Amino acid sequence: MQRILYKYLDIGGAKWMLGLEERKYPNLQFTNATQLNDPFDCHPSLIDHESNIDENSPWPKEWLIEKEVLDSTNLRNNTWLCSLSKINDSILMWAHYCYGHKGVCIGLDIEKVLKSTPPLFCSIYLEPHLWEVQYQDIIQRSTGGIDPWHYQLSTKAKDWEYEQEVRLIAEKPTGMYAAFTPQQAKENKPNKIWDWKEIHQYMPLKGECFDSIYFGINTDPKDKEKIINHARKHLNPNIKLYQMTVDEDAFRLNAEDITNLSCTSNIELKKKT
Repeated sequence: MQRILYKYLDIGGAKWMLGLEERKYPNLQFTNATQLNDPFDCHPSLIDHESNIDENSPWPKEWLIEKEVLDSTNLRNNTWLCSLSKINDSILMWAHYCYGHKGVCIGLDIEKVLKSTPPLFCSIYLEPHLWEVQYQDIIQRSTGGIDPWHYQLSTKAKDWEYEQEVRLIAEKPTGMYAAFTPQQAKENKPNKIWDWKEIHQYMPLKGECFDSIYFGINTDPKDKEKIINHARKHLNPNIKLYQMTVDEDAFRLNAEDITNLSCTSNIELKKKT
């Protein structure tokens, strides 16, 4: 698997992830598997429960199947995941996840991300799983010989293949790093009861995990400057910076390297002030 993976974000999500505003430390957001935008995602129906039971068991077959379904349901309820991508130039993802190319795409060194996992982020002393998503035309339920949990948590419809998704998967995170999003914090009231699956988990990241930042065609220049200055000062002074541009000869995006240009611009700006 490639070492650099990418996270598409709107500008607010990018600032949150980089530790620029509300969050005081850089982080990766993990979302409960029941809260994803695809209702088929991680669904228990992806598993052929009958093929996984022990035919020699003294227990009634119906009971065993019911237990398999319950185990798959609990797996989904107790799993939080973070979606990343192998690519940084998807027109669709820039449009959808970056709100009309106004956000950013952050490149992460996945080996350093895994090494920076706090000991108590997951319920046991393990790093999150790193699994590539497999795409299917139809629901091809897992049967004997295939790890049903792996299949359930990393299989999606062919319609999503353009995302080229890779997932970080945390089973039963301890809750030590759970927090409201800014929007949830605004909605929170003393008598409000939250479903625990609605609460995100935020895994702290070291600055060295941030390999690169790609700015959208419509990213606000002020936000861009603020992010660059913060990233260089507080995260990785050698972080690579790119500006996405329109390719005039094809329906695709190009990434213009502005690493040195941005450095020069910042120096000139400081001199003027």
